[in-house]
Amino acid sequence: MILASASPRRRELLLGAGFDLTIEPADIDESRLLNEQPLAYVERLARTKAEATRLAHGPLAEGEVLLAADTIVWTRDNVLGKPSDKEDACRMLRELSGDTHCVSTGVCLMLGTTTRSFVETTKVAFRPITDDEIRAYVATGEPMDKAGSYAIQGGAKRFVTALDGDYDNVVGLPLQRVMREIDALRDDAGSR
Repeated sequence: MILASASPRRRELLLGAGFDLTIEPADIDESRLLNEQPLAYVERLARTKAEATRLAHGPLAEGEVLLAADTIVWTRDNVLGKPSDKEDACRMLRELSGDTHCVSTGVCLMLGTTTRSFVETTKVAFRPITDDEIRAYVATGEPMDKAGSYAIQGGAKRFVTALDGDYDNVVGLPLQRVMREIDALRDDAGSR
């Protein structure tokens, strides 16, 4: 499998599931388009990453799957990306404090000339977080490369009061759905 992502969390999830990976991250403009809805945005990012990586890589080998993904955290229509600095991380965590937000991962899979894409969304509820807790968590450095400024598998797990959906999706890749979609992709490619 070619993984069009530099995310160590995606790499760990896929390696843990037994995939043999070649890492070829895509360098694309990740700016959100004017009035673009969160789900359309994250799926477009995944598709654009897949197309850019495929173009750079060239034709896929027989049976080789290319996977591109992007994860966003959002509330209503406000998308929270990776923080620009510690103050931005604190601002995002204050916004998530005591509320429910969505974590959506867009995934694009390619096999031969067949492409499938989808978005998986998980709802996460945070308890109210004090400013001292936010500053202490941000000081660990963990939030700095994470969408929404937190890692559910790390120190932020203590803020979570409820989760509706796939836990791995919040980590960065809905692994079970990816495996089902790869099977469907192989079926689609085989019927051509």
